[in-house]
Amino acid sequence: MEFATIITAFATLFVVIDPIGLTPVFVALTQGATAHERRAIASRAAVIAIGILTLFGLFGESVLGFIGISMPAFRIAGGILLFITALDMLFERRSKRREDQTAERPDPSVFPLALPLIAGPGAIASMILLSGQSGDWAGLLAVHLVMVATVGAAFVMFLASGVLERLLGKTGINVVTRLLGMLLAALSVQFVVDGVLEIVSMG
Repeated sequence: MEFATIITAFATLFVVIDPIGLTPVFVALTQGATAHERRAIASRAAVIAIGILTLFGLFGESVLGFIGISMPAFRIAGGILLFITALDMLFERRSKRREDQTAERPDPSVFPLALPLIAGPGAIASMILLSGQSGDWAGLLAVHLVMVATVGAAFVMFLASGVLERLLGKTGINVVTRLLGMLLAALSVQFVVDGVLEIVSMG
């Protein structure tokens, strides 16, 4: 797997998972929790999300093949899904939807943190797409290591959520989210273009 492909994988997963955008949501979900409780919630959420994304990264393409969906078709569908996610980020619909999911629960680590906030539809689609493009076992391993690193970044930001929120403020987080949204829009269009070119070359 080429270094440029690894960078693309990291950029895609980092933008889709959006650790920075998740930070204020984590703060809201863990209001009143001690530092130890926050660390435990963040740890469980990260481990569960990694498990879900690994499962789809390893077996997602096989499942698609079993039900008769080609990778180019899924690449186009995944690109469209990621583009919708990018629009949500650009127009703040994503953050509003996340805020709606922050009602108090006994343990938010599984829902809504691990699923659908970290390992959401966009992240799952990205893992299947990137794993399908990896080419060999080394590439597949690289994609999964990039995914673990991205979820790890979310975990670190969860632990530093209070400090980060004070440093960036609501305006800073909104600016970063919009910039990431623009990057994701470009990446999603590239997925669609790649899928269309594959279908044309197969025809």
